[in-house]
Amino acid sequence: MPSEITITLPDGSAMQVAGGTTALQVAEKIGKRLAKDAVAARFGDTFIDVTRPLTEDGRLQIITAGGGEDALDVLRHSTSHLMAQAVKQLWPEAQVAIGPSIETGFYYDFLKDEPFTEEDLARIEERMKKLAAENIPIRRVEIPKEEAIARFKEMGESFKAELVEERVDTPEASLYEQGDFIDLCRGPHLPSTGKIKAFKLLSVAGAYWKGDEHNVQLQRIYGTSFYSDKELEEHLEKLEEAKRRDHRKLGKELDLFSFHEEVGGGLVFWHPKGAILREQIEGYLKGELQRRDYELVVTPHIARGELWSKTGHLSYYRENMFLMDVDGEPYVVKPMNCPGHILIYKNALRSYRELPIRYAEFGTVYRNERGGVLHGLMRVRGFTQDDAHIFCTPEQIVEEVKKLVQFSFDIYKDFGFEEYFVVLSARDPENAEKYAGEAEGWDLAESSLAGALDEMGVPYEREEGEAVFYGPKIDIKLKDVLGREWQATTIQFDFNLPERLDITYIGEDGAEHQVLMVHRALFGSLERFIGILIEHHGGAFPLWIAPMQAVVLPITDAHVEYAKKVVENLHAEGFRVKGDYRNEKIGYKIREHQLQKVPYMLVCGQREIEEGTVSVRNRYEGDLGAMSLAKLVETLRELEASKAVRP
Repeated sequence: MPSEITITLPDGSAMQVAGGTTALQVAEKIGKRLAKDAVAARFGDTFIDVTRPLTEDGRLQIITAGGGEDALDVLRHSTSHLMAQAVKQLWPEAQVAIGPSIETGFYYDFLKDEPFTEEDLARIEERMKKLAAENIPIRRVEIPKEEAIARFKEMGESFKAELVEERVDTPEASLYEQGDFIDLCRGPHLPSTGKIKAFKLLSVAGAYWKGDEHNVQLQRIYGTSFYSDKELEEHLEKLEEAKRRDHRKLGKELDLFSFHEEVGGGLVFWHPKGAILREQIEGYLKGELQRRDYELVVTPHIARGELWSKTGHLSYYRENMFLMDVDGEPYVVKPMNCPGHILIYKNALRSYRELPIRYAEFGTVYRNERGGVLHGLMRVRGFTQDDAHIFCTPEQIVEEVKKLVQFSFDIYKDFGFEEYFVVLSARDPENAEKYAGEAEGWDLAESSLAGALDEMGVPYEREEGEAVFYGPKIDIKLKDVLGREWQATTIQFDFNLPERLDITYIGEDGAEHQVLMVHRALFGSLERFIGILIEHHGGAFPLWIAPMQAVVLPITDAHVEYAKKVVENLHAEGFRVKGDYRNEKIGYKIREHQLQKVPYMLVCGQREIEEGTVSVRNRYEGDLGAMSLAKLVETLRELEASKAVRP
């Protein structure tokens, strides 16, 4: 180790310190406040503990408690270790598996005979608080790999021993000690448990060792932590709001959809109101497609296995497909719509003058998802994609991509989404052999996608190596009212299928050329998009897509006939309206329909009959007073046309 090293700070200034000085000691030289807030550091490109000795010249950045994702990551990873230490103290026979930080917190997997209960979580939290108050130093140690394996085996920690054997590819293993607890970990971690103050254990779930259902099942405890109680409280409030907005809960309460074990998991039954919602969304998009020169097609739900062999799906996607035998020949229930659209394209010889051709289909597809990953409308086995395939020439591609991106932005706005961001997934230039197609084609595709975004002035994040094997893509992700991100639009180049199925066009030179093919889905699937919509709007849909736009409420039986005429008039104007003619008190009916999130309630009594009006209430503003039918229709028309989220 050199006697002196040069540390370069983020502002470009340099500091000479003794070799072996820690990042924390450097922070102390800069200022007491910085040292107090230091939780980790970056030395060059390496994320390190603040207590780790520095042995060479390099750039140093001190990460403080307010240092964003890096700071949260080290806090949450350290909190997962604190939780594991508490569990081991309370249940010494339990085995620990893995415990990483995740986007919203952390988890740790345990093997334990009895299931964890809510009372157990409370006990664990109390023990964690006690250990945090003891301010136990967290220390990194490196020992020979074989010694680490032997040590974990001696402790009865077979999962840790297995991880050291499989994952440690250096002579020494990196371990972290805090009091009586030791764990295999790359780090970094907080310098001591005393910096862990605001945390909460949230839930318990099952998890298979290494995510393989053939392995032993473990218990996974989820939790979260922050650097302040205020941040924790805000997060917990957001979680409670997310529970209230859970599309599975609201889907049942609003009578939109259901699932039935008699049929099987991941297969959706749309109830009348859910079907109306779905039809409104589908009808809206069909109108937008026609305005943008798409042609609607319909393709069969099953096809011979030979087709799926040609496309390559039977080779690399077989476990996700439903196969059946028809007259001794394998058939496949389609997992995607692309081959059907290609066959329609190939039904005639195509000229460059016909391109671009844009085929769109609301195509229902089926994928054999594992039961453990099914989740309401978000992850299902049968779903309908708003699918389209664009066949075009290289000269047309940039303009087509620009149109697709703008199309996406337009529909997000109409559905009430104000925030979204764009990701461009490109190939890994170091592993060209992983990808279908020639390098020139990839260069064209990637430059076309990037060029379209650049021309539009759309900011985007480029992710190298994230492209799928058959082409680069643009993903557009939505942010909902709770700030959660949802994958929506995908604009995907495909070099694989055009080559496998020989899709061409006759160019201006009279020769055959391979057509460029782009997959795109704007919603992704109707099921998932509706799930996102339910949670984004909390089930209170904008008037233009609401399954029931208004309900007419007669005060007594004497007012039913007038109420029925109001319903008829509004039906004639094209609105989705029902009458509630039950012999119940008006206050009861209003509360019930408010809970059902009906946008407008139209009350009819003797005064309304005499004046030819209705008494109008909406779910946001309450009582709006009497209104003529003509004025009401005008109001509803304006709201529909503007697609306003609320009046």
